[in-house]
Amino acid sequence: MSRSRVNRPRWIGSALLLLMVVSTGAGLATWKYAAIQDSAAASANQPEPMESVMVAVAEEREHRQTTTSIGTVLALRSITLRNELAGTVRQVRLTPGQIVEAGTVLVALDVAVEEAELKAQKAQAALAKTVLARRQHLSLDLATAQEEVDRARADLDVALAQIARTEAIIARKTIRAPFRAKVGMADVHPGQYLNEGTQLTTLQGVDEAAHVDFTVAQQVAAGLREGERVDVLAPGSSSPIQAKIVAIDARVDPTTRNAMVRARIDRAAEAPPPGASVRVLVPIGTLRKAVAVPVSALRKGPGGDQVFVIQTDQEGKTRAYARQVESGAMVGDEVVTYAGLNPGERVAASGSFKLRDGVLVAVAGDYGNRQESGQAQPQVLSQR
Repeated sequence: MSRSRVNRPRWIGSALLLLMVVSTGAGLATWKYAAIQDSAAASANQPEPMESVMVAVAEEREHRQTTTSIGTVLALRSITLRNELAGTVRQVRLTPGQIVEAGTVLVALDVAVEEAELKAQKAQAALAKTVLARRQHLSLDLATAQEEVDRARADLDVALAQIARTEAIIARKTIRAPFRAKVGMADVHPGQYLNEGTQLTTLQGVDEAAHVDFTVAQQVAAGLREGERVDVLAPGSSSPIQAKIVAIDARVDPTTRNAMVRARIDRAAEAPPPGASVRVLVPIGTLRKAVAVPVSALRKGPGGDQVFVIQTDQEGKTRAYARQVESGAMVGDEVVTYAGLNPGERVAASGSFKLRDGVLVAVAGDYGNRQESGQAQPQVLSQR
């Protein structure tokens, strides 16, 4: 009886402790449930998040794929100026960068000896002419033989030929510009002795057009035709220069399997200087239908390229929906797509980076009108 009386208070205490724990847990659960319900009710009363975007209309294009080649700008006429004969420089008119007209004297070598010989030869020719006239007069009176007349005529011809030879030497020692050109760097000075064939300078023709030579793979060259257009991109320039193919080499390099192609730029003033390196966009394949959108509308992701199409849902609200596309090349400020997008659909252009599938959007304006008004365009070229 004494042990039962002692254990009864311990059992009652444990039961009371368990009851308190269960009561506390139930209270906490009730409080948490109420808090969740209150939060859900508050969220239901809040407006749906909305993002502001500029939209653009997808437009159909006829696009042809291109490959890039490195080309070299060439003047239509370009020469390395050298002296044909040895001699001492008497006069120099080589100013780097100066444009000279055809026939302008650039370098004159000393011709004092040749000029003295020319005077003697002219005097000899005058004497031969006088002797010939006298012999011809005497032959009329049968006072001299025909052989003497022929010999006098031959002497005159020899004298005239010597004059022509000396004049040619003087002309070859006077170096003139063969065409209108820009003078290159030069290191020639009066009094300097020049051996035969010394390089004096380079002349780049100043023409209305220029050439661009570049190489392409043999299979690409097989599809090119004279008259086709290529785009030339100069370093530091964002706008391409149009050129037309004027010649395709008939021979393929056996080492590289590439063929040389020459294009003509009709507006040489827009072209880089001769010798400059440029990128040439060469068309390959055939024209195919494509849909063009602004570059800023295309998003890159682990699942591929996508754009956000702006559509109206069943409730009449404007939302952005992610659409997978097959993207192609960039053409100016646009990128072409071959699949996944239809002409006329509206896509998010400016502000597409902050969108997610199904998000509510507010259209702030048309992307094309923004460009025309001169506002800054979003820089997203690094994504390509």
